[in-house]
Amino acid sequence: MSKSGIKSILYHYFRKKEKKLYQISDYIGCMSKANVEYILKHNPEIKQERVEVCPNCIEVVDKSLDRNTRNKIRKKYKIPLDKRVFVYGGNLGKPQGIDFLIRCLQSQSDNLNIYFLIVGDGTEYHKIESFLIKSSQSNVKLLRQLPKEDYDSLVGACDVGMIFLDYRFTIPNFPSRLLSYMQAKIPILACTDSNTDIGKIIVEEGFGWWCKSDKVKGFCDCIKKILDADIELMSDKEYQFLQTMYNVERGYQIINKRIEGER
Repeated sequence: MSKSGIKSILYHYFRKKEKKLYQISDYIGCMSKANVEYILKHNPEIKQERVEVCPNCIEVVDKSLDRNTRNKIRKKYKIPLDKRVFVYGGNLGKPQGIDFLIRCLQSQSDNLNIYFLIVGDGTEYHKIESFLIKSSQSNVKLLRQLPKEDYDSLVGACDVGMIFLDYRFTIPNFPSRLLSYMQAKIPILACTDSNTDIGKIIVEEGFGWWCKSDKVKGFCDCIKKILDADIELMSDKEYQFLQTMYNVERGYQIINKRIEGER
């Protein structure tokens, strides 16, 4: 953000609105521990006890698929049955660092053991489309956004879910698409900036891999690890963590505890 001009004016306008929102709020819920630390660091006037982790939650439903159903869906979308399939679903815009995603795809053009499925839409969709037309890379399929039911089934037919965020982010984002991957019981490969703690969480809890989204070598190293990984074991850990940390009951308890404390 520039220090002068229209960008500076807009920044200060919205920063003032942000500060006002904090002032009128009794409590501030954040997506993760990194978000809590960020808020407190950049807003020292806020008392620590007013800020806590209250993550996005979901009604936990097992959306994993048996082998026969997975194969049926893969055949429907002409996805190989004998390869480890990586899926990216969601927005395809500048925040996702699409140029890095394309370089990652290029790095695996000769890898016969894997297949990439990109599902979504956004300002950078045509950039990926153009790359695939020019390169004729055979282990990548690009699909526009699907109805939710079809998308959920397709994710369940894959092996690994991917998350991409531009490496230049300074604010710790925590993409909600994590939850759809967890419901499908597919481990996660996160390629992000170093400020978000989404990568730290999935690695420490044993259901994913992380690399910074500015070095393709890091992505390639993760791919090698994934091909040797016990996906089933990781899927079980992932679903247990989903049930413990991101179910709606936990979200309700966090919020209700604050309400009860005010009475």
